[in-house]
Amino acid sequence: MDDKGASALLETEIDSPRDRVLNAAEHLFMLRGFAAVTLRDIAGEVGIKHASLYHHVPGGKEELFVEVIKRSLNRHRDGIRHAMEQAKPDIRSRLHAISDWFLSQSPMDLVRMTRSDIPALSSDASGRLEQMTYEAILRPIEGILRTAHDAGEISVEQTGLVAGGIVGMVQSLFSVPDYALRPSRPQMGRDLIDAFIDGIAA
Repeated sequence: MDDKGASALLETEIDSPRDRVLNAAEHLFMLRGFAAVTLRDIAGEVGIKHASLYHHVPGGKEELFVEVIKRSLNRHRDGIRHAMEQAKPDIRSRLHAISDWFLSQSPMDLVRMTRSDIPALSSDASGRLEQMTYEAILRPIEGILRTAHDAGEISVEQTGLVAGGIVGMVQSLFSVPDYALRPSRPQMGRDLIDAFIDGIAA
């Protein structure tokens, strides 16, 4: 068996049909957003009939979107927590580690999610995802900033605002084309964190 065949067999053994649906849905939703993706698009990506999707997600497109985003947020929550645990306890090391984590993942367009994707959902679903987004991504960073403030490392008091700014700043590096990377997204992320901590005033 050649390498391609072995890889395909391994993928089949690891990924269940439901996993393949969730992976395809996550890819398309993250790329295009909730409104622009149809169940037919997802079925076509997986290579199954449109009606077969309802076997995996009886609630349809909204249920699938919510499950995909919850899965992504849980992955980010665990990844951020692990990054923080592995880093030194100072603010710079922890923010560097979180930046590295974000940039090792697929882009997550939080601006589009909060402005158009989540508001398109039912009020119950939108409320749950908003809370999960805060708990998984913003709260850990806000905690780092608050700890640093209490220890006298930083003077800023609006830790929630700054946490959101840090996430947006790091996520914006996904828009940098490969030819413009100097030298890599992770290093650029760390440079931005340093500029945030040290300030840019002369």
